[in-house]
Amino acid sequence: MKRRVVVTGMGAVTPLGNSVKDTWEGICGGRSGVAGITKFDTTGFDTKIAAELKNFDPLIFVNKKELRRYDDFIIYSLASAEMAMVDSGLRIEGSWADRVGVIIGSAIGGLATIENQKEILMKAGPGRVSPFTIPAALANLSAGQVSIRFSAKGPINCTVTACASGTNAIGDAMRIIQQGYADVMIAGGVDAAITPLSVSCFNAMRALSIRNDEPQRASRPFDRDRDGFVMGEGCGIVVMEELSFARNRGARIYAEIAGYGMTSDAFHMAAPPPGHEGAARCMLAALSDGDMVPGDIDYINAHGTSTPLNDQYEIEAIRTVFGESAKSVCISSTKSMTGHLLGGAGGVEAILTVKTIEEGVLPATVNLENPDVGTDLDLIPLQARQKSIETAMSNTFGFGGVNAVLVFKGYRD
Repeated sequence: MKRRVVVTGMGAVTPLGNSVKDTWEGICGGRSGVAGITKFDTTGFDTKIAAELKNFDPLIFVNKKELRRYDDFIIYSLASAEMAMVDSGLRIEGSWADRVGVIIGSAIGGLATIENQKEILMKAGPGRVSPFTIPAALANLSAGQVSIRFSAKGPINCTVTACASGTNAIGDAMRIIQQGYADVMIAGGVDAAITPLSVSCFNAMRALSIRNDEPQRASRPFDRDRDGFVMGEGCGIVVMEELSFARNRGARIYAEIAGYGMTSDAFHMAAPPPGHEGAARCMLAALSDGDMVPGDIDYINAHGTSTPLNDQYEIEAIRTVFGESAKSVCISSTKSMTGHLLGGAGGVEAILTVKTIEEGVLPATVNLENPDVGTDLDLIPLQARQKSIETAMSNTFGFGGVNAVLVFKGYRD
C-alpha cells in the first residue's frame, strides 16, 4: 500500500500577486500579469513585454546582506517557502528534522547573476567578480537555501527538466513520502529569467510573442491569433505531508496528490511529436498511478503555452486519452494570465489546480476569442466559471521532450 500524500501549505509569488491569495484573486478576475519589461532596456529587442513580479519587496523575506548575495530565483523560493510553511502551521523540530526534505525545480537557475558577473568581468577584470557568483547561480541553491532556512535535513534535490521542473519536483517529492523516506516535503518550482540574454535567445528561436502594443492580450493559448509565449517569472511552493502525520498534528488539508506521471517524447529538443503521444502516455501514467480512469477527471490545467505546435498537440493528446469524454472535461490555460513561468510554471499551476478544487472556481483561458484547436471542447474562454469539482489534472511539458503530469483530488477521510 502506498502511503497517502496531502497538501497542507501553499505559497507563491507570481505576476498576479505576491501571495497565493492575491494570485488567486487575479486568476478569478481574469486579470493579465503581462506588461512592458522593466528589468532592462528593450531597445533593439523584438519582444518588449513579459510577466514580471510587481511591487515585490524582497526585504520582507531576506536581509540586505542576503539580498546582495542571492539571485532573484533564490529569493522567490525563500519567500514562497516561508508563506507555505506559515500556511501549513508546521514547525520543524530537531528530533525529526531528518524526516523533512526539499525539492525545488528550476529550468534556468541564476542566469541574471551570470549575465551581471560576466559584464563585470569584461569591464573590470577577474578581480572584481563576486565570490558569491556560483552559490547565487547554481540551480540547486534554491532548495539548498530553503533547507538551511527551515533546518530541513531530509532528502534534498533540484529537478532541472525545463518547463516541467516544478511538476517533477512535486511528483518526485510525493514518491519520496510514499516510499517512506520522508514524512514532509517542501516542493515546487521557480525561475527568474527575464534577462537580456534569455529574451534574445527565445527571440532567436521565434518562440516569444511580439504583440508589444497589446501586452495583456499577448498570451492567447488555443487562439488562432497567438504568436508565441510570454515569458514570466515567479515561484510556487507546496508543503506536502504523509496523511497520518498531517492528521496527527491537526493540519488543514487542501487536497490529496493522487497521481504522478512522467515520460519522454524521445523526438526533438524543442518540438513535440505529432499528436503528442508522449504527453498522452504521461497523462495515462498519472491516472494509472492514482488508480483512476479518464472519466474521473473534472478539470485539466493545460500546459497551454500560446505556441502553435504545443497548443495543437496538447489538444490532440487530450483527445487520445479522453476520447469522447474529452467534450465533458473542463480545460483551461492559466498561462493566459500569468505568462509562462518556465521552471516555476509547474509549482504555481499545481497550486492553482488545488485552488480549483478548494474553491469550486474554474480559471478561464483569457484572450481565447477565436479558437483554432479544440473548438468542440470546453476551453473555458474569457471568464472564470463556478463549478464544484472533485479531481483535477495539471499538465506540464518541456524542452528535451520531458512530460510531467499531476492529479489532485479533494481529500476524503
